[in-house]
Amino acid sequence: MRIISGKYKGRRITAPKNLPVRPTTDLAKESLFNILNNHYYFDSISIVDLFSGTGNIAFEFASRGTSKIHAVDGNYNCVKFINKISTEFNFPINAFKSDVFKFLEKTVLTTDIIFADPPYNMDKDKFLKIIALVFERQLLNKHGMLIIEHSKHMDLSENNFFSYSKKYGGSVFSFYEANENL
Repeated sequence: MRIISGKYKGRRITAPKNLPVRPTTDLAKESLFNILNNHYYFDSISIVDLFSGTGNIAFEFASRGTSKIHAVDGNYNCVKFINKISTEFNFPINAFKSDVFKFLEKTVLTTDIIFADPPYNMDKDKFLKIIALVFERQLLNKHGMLIIEHSKHMDLSENNFFSYSKKYGGSVFSFYEANENL
């Protein structure tokens, strides 16, 4: 994986082969950040990266100047790798091991962006549970956004908070925002 833009633009990061991950492709990541660049100033937001895996998305935010980043993953080796790279690059990433659903049920953090990249084969009900927990627990700041990366074979648009989706190859980013009229 490589960092697309920011302070460490072009730097390649090689994750250990034994991590149980499917990193977001560079093309999809670049497209995602082009979208986000039109909504946010990266140096003035906070993010939570759920199912963080290699830390690919968290590293990109850090390179672009985001200073409040929480990376959550249930795999100890993923968290260890994120912490290692964060130390090497001096990235402000708070990575910790936790079941994502337990984290969402208990956290008191509010943030501008929550990015979730669960395993594509996870049950649709669990994808929907992420959306429900984020909005029921009001974990997003005003004008905040939940972004879920998922397979093109799954439709997550039937939700009151759904805003739009973008497809890149076999992946889809679905965007969710609080609807003030509900």
